[in-house]
Amino acid sequence: MAFIKCDFYSETLGISTEFAAILPQNTTTQIGMSGKETSGKTPVLYLLHGMSDDHTIWGRRTNVERYVSELGIAVIMPCAGRSFYRNCNPQMRYWDFLSEELPALVQKFFNVSDRKEDTYVAGLSMGGYGAFKLAFNHPERFAAAASFSGSFENRWLEETNPTEYAYIFGKREALAGTEDDLAGKAKELAESGKEKPRLYMGCGTEDFLYSVNVEYRDMLQKLGYDLTYNERPGVHNWAFWDTEIQTALEWMFKER
Repeated sequence: MAFIKCDFYSETLGISTEFAAILPQNTTTQIGMSGKETSGKTPVLYLLHGMSDDHTIWGRRTNVERYVSELGIAVIMPCAGRSFYRNCNPQMRYWDFLSEELPALVQKFFNVSDRKEDTYVAGLSMGGYGAFKLAFNHPERFAAAASFSGSFENRWLEETNPTEYAYIFGKREALAGTEDDLAGKAKELAESGKEKPRLYMGCGTEDFLYSVNVEYRDMLQKLGYDLTYNERPGVHNWAFWDTEIQTALEWMFKER
């Protein structure tokens, strides 16, 4: 495997920013971790961080590089601050960055596939929100999406820090019908007749977002989504997410 820290200028954000990339490499002699490539363009997983983290966190808190070594996939881990992957204002267009600029740059920089069947997204907490946001707004691009302890409706932030909530989201009532209305977008996609991506949700039963995840699970099941749901004892922490990423990778790439 190759681990690359990519510093570049984002036209969308108007700043220099960065992402981390894990790229596949055929290796057979490395002690403790062999590696595998695929023929043709490489399948890609976009792996999103949570609200208090950055693009380095998955590599620091889990063994994700080892977990994907035999899958022959690329993993792209972007940096999005505390944006909830939204266009918070004209100077913080993180949704445009994530959904448009970043995939184009990744395909330009690396030999990754742009086919739907080769493209996946996952994330924790804020990143779970971002992963499902991508899946519902661009179902033509993603084979599957996974959320761990997803922060889907964010009332906790509105209650604990209304100033930051207003800075990120504006007024709650203004979100209806927009790309940030995940319940609305899930319903719209289900009723459209378009092919829907497979979905995975994992949440700990002691997580402060547990009830939100159960509510969202029930909604998606009623809408007929191909949803795999996993709950077990756990809280909002890396001990839970380190296990979840392994489970989700097996679920996403079991045929590999």
